[in-house]
Amino acid sequence: MAVETRAFWLTEPGRGEIRDVELPERGPGDVLVRTRYSAVSAGTESLVFRGGVPRNQHEVMRAPFQEGNFPGPVKYGYLNVGVVEQGPAELVGRDVFCLYPHQTAYVVPADAVVPVPESVPAARAVLAGTVETAVNALWDAAPMIGDRIAVVGAGMVGCCVARLLARMPGTRVCLVDVDQTRAEIAASLGVRFASPEAAEGDCDLVIHASASEAGLARSLELLAPEGVVVELSWYGDRVVRLPLGERFHSQRLTIRSSQVGTVSPARARYGYAQRLALALDLLADDGFDALISGSTPFDELPAFLARLAANEVSALCQRIDYETSN
Repeated sequence: MAVETRAFWLTEPGRGEIRDVELPERGPGDVLVRTRYSAVSAGTESLVFRGGVPRNQHEVMRAPFQEGNFPGPVKYGYLNVGVVEQGPAELVGRDVFCLYPHQTAYVVPADAVVPVPESVPAARAVLAGTVETAVNALWDAAPMIGDRIAVVGAGMVGCCVARLLARMPGTRVCLVDVDQTRAEIAASLGVRFASPEAAEGDCDLVIHASASEAGLARSLELLAPEGVVVELSWYGDRVVRLPLGERFHSQRLTIRSSQVGTVSPARARYGYAQRLALALDLLADDGFDALISGSTPFDELPAFLARLAANEVSALCQRIDYETSN
């Protein structure tokens, strides 16, 4: 019997809607998941909503269960927690995380979902995809005990990185952002906070996640000789200028890219599912609750995304609630 469900679609840049859709029949290796929560990754989803994905990155930027194509119509998203209603006996009734768009229910292969540990609340588990990005970034960055580290950009990814680094012995970690209201979040994450102008330099490592030209330039300025900037930002179709004169060559500075689409070569023995399972285990830490900015009912998602893309609201991770929408 066909199952009716509803999904958020970006119909064209700047305009979205919730559509009725029909789920495919569940195969023997599939699960039917009823969504409890999804989440909006503010930076990436605002860029998608505005139509800012460059043409030559349309395939690279595809989410695992995306339908349609950029710039639209497209069904996009990748932070989803739900309960398995049908499937293998060991999964039925379990909360699971899946890299699925905003939709009230969905059918996917059973190996596309990862059970949420009992120690992790389902409402916090929506952060798993972002913590996974932070894990991969730190594998690429290879911080060491005693390092002086700045995380430039107190968005969702930057805050996840800062929280993981805060648990590393002997490190000096500072979260850097132009938004002074992020100071309270930094305190909740267990790290120091500074404006870009006041940030302390002489850093062994800088993680850059502000998605701004000025932020990347300041990241280079904060480095000690032989220091490394790990670049996590996604700039979409923007061109970024960098001060690669000055001290860049004389102090042998390095800029290294990191992107969650590939498991870091430093941990090649991990598969994607293992990396995601690790991220979920790390979310037993209630310090990550500081990243949930608020919640929005699923029915109000189109209006919320429009306000977010227009910079009318500020959010780290906005949780989308489905309890009254199924």
